Amino acid sequence: MENSIIKSQAYGKDLVRVVRVVRHPDGWQEIVDYTVRCLLSGKEFGPSYTKGDNKLVIATDSQKNTVFYLAKTLPAEKVMVPEVFATEIASFMVNKYPHVTSCQIKIITKPWERMQFDNKSHPHSFVREGKETRWAEAVVAKLNPPSAIATTAHVTSGFYDLEVLKTTNSSFVDFWRDELTTLPDMPDRMLSTRVQCQWRFVAETLESLKGVDFNAVYAGAKRHTLDAFANDPRAWVHASVQTTLYIMADRILNNFAQIDDVYYALPNIHYFPFDMSKFGLKNLQTDAEVYMPLADPSGYITATIARPSKGKL
Repeated sequence: MENSIIKSQAYGKDLVRVVRVVRHPDGWQEIVDYTVRCLLSGKEFGPSYTKGDNKLVIATDSQKNTVFYLAKTLPAEKVMVPEVFATEIASFMVNKYPHVTSCQIKIITKPWERMQFDNKSHPHSFVREGKETRWAEAVVAKLNPPSAIATTAHVTSGFYDLEVLKTTNSSFVDFWRDELTTLPDMPDRMLSTRVQCQWRFVAETLESLKGVDFNAVYAGAKRHTLDAFANDPRAWVHASVQTTLYIMADRILNNFAQIDDVYYALPNIHYFPFDMSKFGLKNLQTDAEVYMPLADPSGYITATIARPSKGKL
């Protein structure tokens, strides 16, 4: 049964739904709603795969219980920010169990917004509006496994399903042409995409992550994404999706020294002018006013943008 080797392994609990409420004395309450994945790695887990020996296996149910235990016992400020909570869980796992060499925690947030009445925020009622989904992932590893304390951390954050649309200031022209090209130049078009964005922090130590304002970085990344899409004049002059993507990422890197690189995936949600020539109506090119959404096939543009010399926290 041991003729083959285990090249890599990780196991754990997925889809752990946990909600934490912070109740302030004045009646103001805060909420986070998470879905957590916990994966443990270590060479000592090998016999559980090759020999059916579970003596060192930390039950996935125990990992689930750990998530709830830490959500309850950690100070609120260490739970209410997904990057911080992910790092705390991963650190707990690698420090508690000598044979765990690394722990990967991924947290997806379910966004809730406060209800508004008469322009006032309700203290404890929330609504789920259509918006992007925030997520975070932390990997904490021991420097000299299996007995050393956790000393290195990698945190990745991001969002997906941020759907944006603009009705002008986008183009696609002067592209490669051959006998299979049928798409005409599009000097002005409607542009829509469902943004996936993620950024990576690299730290020498866990301590160096403690000074990062993850909420501010998240808000800034979203703000630069939207502002570059809608307002950056460079995206108007060179208005391809590729150029827009680069401008978004470049702005984030220039504004947040803590970030090592930025990844975007921008699927092109197509809206094509509907041909009304059969009805005696002009609705193409500069006359376009009525569009037909086309779900598929669609363009899909991705890139990872990094600073020339990698920065460390």
